[in-house]
Amino acid sequence: MKRFLPILTFLAVLFSQTSCSCGGHTPEEQADSDTLPSIVMQIQKCSRLYTTEYHIHKIVTHDDVVRLRGKLMQQDFNIPLPLGERKIAIPMDATVKAYIDFSTFSEKNIERNGDHITIILPDPEVILTSSKINQEEIREYVGLVRPRFSDKELTSYEQQGRQAILDAIPQMGIETTAQENAARVLVPMIAGMGYQEENITIAFRKNLDIRRLINTNLEKSKER
Repeated sequence: MKRFLPILTFLAVLFSQTSCSCGGHTPEEQADSDTLPSIVMQIQKCSRLYTTEYHIHKIVTHDDVVRLRGKLMQQDFNIPLPLGERKIAIPMDATVKAYIDFSTFSEKNIERNGDHITIILPDPEVILTSSKINQEEIREYVGLVRPRFSDKELTSYEQQGRQAILDAIPQMGIETTAQENAARVLVPMIAGMGYQEENITIAFRKNLDIRRLINTNLEKSKER
């Protein structure tokens, strides 16, 4: 039977350095900054904004036992064989990041109503940037009548562990954290263009399905 223990720890942090190059403005620039094209230009400078990083420690476990099954005197029996059990626990550390790509940001992402402005963020993208097995901390028990776990089996369990992490991402609330951290970057920038902070709203589009935003292509960057 395969069991995947719950995520033990995770940490969401806002990068102290991002790819934004949204500096201050001269008085001449400020006078012309209250236009949609200027806002779009400043936000596009952020390019790819990494907003969230989760460090995940997971233990993947597997155990199985050889059993003798049959029928005797019209009675079914199912007996575990002595020394026929195998168990393994594989510790895995992974890093999951979320970022917002502003390369396609346009005036369609901005709504203004009087003094109030709403920035609708592009959908965040979530990637599993690395996963690493601590080989020294693998714990294995193999009964005398059983073979040791093969490299093929270990690779399969490792892949299942990474998939379990990806499957758990929608329950982490990573999109909410990404939005909050993006607001910490964008609100001061927009406030510098003349808007009051209380009149600035940062939001994602409605009905955001985080499961569709998980990029598994970068899984090949895993470390062994």
